[in-house]
Amino acid sequence: MKNIYIIHENDEWTAPLKKHLDDLDLPYEDWFLDEGILDLSKEPPQGVFYNRMSASSHTRDHRYAPEYTAAVLAWLQRKGRKVINTEDALRLEVSKVAQYASLNAHGIKTPKTIAAVGREEIVRAAEGFITPFITKHNRAGKGLGVQLFQNIDALQEYVNGPNFEVPIDGITLIQQYIQSPEPFITRCEFIGGKFFYAVRVDTSEGFELCPADVCQIGEGACPVGEVEKPKFEVIEGFTNPILEHYEGFLRSNGIQIAGIEFITDRKGTIYTYDVNTNTNYNPEAEAVAEKYGMLEIAKYLGKELEKAEGK
Repeated sequence: MKNIYIIHENDEWTAPLKKHLDDLDLPYEDWFLDEGILDLSKEPPQGVFYNRMSASSHTRDHRYAPEYTAAVLAWLQRKGRKVINTEDALRLEVSKVAQYASLNAHGIKTPKTIAAVGREEIVRAAEGFITPFITKHNRAGKGLGVQLFQNIDALQEYVNGPNFEVPIDGITLIQQYIQSPEPFITRCEFIGGKFFYAVRVDTSEGFELCPADVCQIGEGACPVGEVEKPKFEVIEGFTNPILEHYEGFLRSNGIQIAGIEFITDRKGTIYTYDVNTNTNYNPEAEAVAEKYGMLEIAKYLGKELEKAEGK
């Protein structure tokens, strides 16, 4: 019997998916790839392999999980196995530079960005930017490493000070700051390469934007009590021409499941700035909208498993 194989390094993020797979009585196996042994001479098992490896794995002491996963995906794909979110998806997951290059190739506008390695080079790279600007890590996740700077002096003080966050791959991005008329971004979710729903994310409390409960820190990141508006809110009936471009981008990069985030400036121009191929969903927002991402993923994986079994 063939299985669905879940490739990941975070049990908390995969728990909702496993629950739905159980509810649907779908066979699956957990592949926790923080470390292991890969014998290239062996044949992989038969089934469908869903890659949920995260760019932020190093924050959970799984430093080489993406590299190991890349090796496993290469093995699976060379052996002809069905992979959901392929090697190319992982390459984009761990590199915003790669994301932006591919997005631009598909006619999708991204903020002006310069990549720099070395503290002095970071400051030099920022000299041509209109202030304010932001820095972020090339390989991050959850908004890690995002800093807003009003001027070069503030940046120089930061990069030469004790609080400088060294990116795990050594690459810091200096990026155009997009001023939105309202403090929110839009995240578009795709399942099976097709648009599922869009969610409005309140950014007034900062850049911690992961929808999963485990990523939210206290009341500042997960409004409760008397807070009037939730941090995450599914947008009913969202449509936009950008969706067609996103679907083409995903298709060409072997990505079936992803969340893509954009921000709109005062002139109405859309800037796409992040692609997340191990997307999570906010349960409170989904309960209100009665749309459930992990359930749809489980159904999608079940259909792919049927295809693999020739049914």
